[in-house]
Amino acid sequence: MSISADTLRGHTDTIILAQLLRGDNYGYEINKKILELTGGAYGLKEATLYTAFKRLEQQGLITSYWGDDGPGARRRYYAITKAGREAWEAGRREWVNTRVLLDALICNCEKEA
Repeated sequence: MSISADTLRGHTDTIILAQLLRGDNYGYEINKKILELTGGAYGLKEATLYTAFKRLEQQGLITSYWGDDGPGARRRYYAITKAGREAWEAGRREWVNTRVLLDALICNCEKEA
């Protein structure tokens, strides 16, 4: 299955927030889960991911903290806030409405009798 990045580009924040609903996590693991859920068809570029994290944190939709994972590199973990949950819900509704409109415009193309 192939998916156009343009199709999902406007929904990056909602996609990230949806992953954080599952629990706090760090960037690499979030992107790994996105790839897993899409069967490898869609992933976020590192620059896109971390730009989104910065934007979401500035908007108060997520918070971040340094994890204490033991030896090795420290990881910055991200957690969704109450405002982030509300933004995810609004984004989810927007996606559902978009999908309904696209289905009406693209899928209903059988010739009417």
